[in-house]
Amino acid sequence: MMLQFLVGTLVSVINIGLHALVTVVAVGIARSAGLRHTRRPRLHLMGVMIATAVVLKLAHMLEILTWAATYEIVQAAAAGSDLLYFAFVNYTTLGYGDITPVGEWRLIGPLTAMNGVLLFGWSAAILFEVLRKTLEHLGLTEAPGPGSRQI
Repeated sequence: MMLQFLVGTLVSVINIGLHALVTVVAVGIARSAGLRHTRRPRLHLMGVMIATAVVLKLAHMLEILTWAATYEIVQAAAAGSDLLYFAFVNYTTLGYGDITPVGEWRLIGPLTAMNGVLLFGWSAAILFEVLRKTLEHLGLTEAPGPGSRQI
């Protein structure tokens, strides 16, 4: 059981580091794009948010691939199992249960799910902050009234 916790913690730390790196990159890109002046603030906002979401989604896919590679290394599921699918199901907490870990790695699924929940929450916070900062820059957060720009 201790080996499961050790491996799960190591992979989680790797994924947290990857997410931190992607956060820095995504926020930097969103900041530079968000600070541009535009005649179409709504389209600009949409573009910034789409780009940020795509970058974060790519990060999640890399993190899932990291879990799938770990499953392969430790042989967490029966031979011939689709480990990428298994990692996606665990990371997203979908939990179909059609692939289950071998007995000695039964905690790997919940450890993967804990990591996924944490990083999805982190991504939601990033998206919200990028939205808030972009709206603020574009002047779209003013109280409604004469002369104010609204979404």
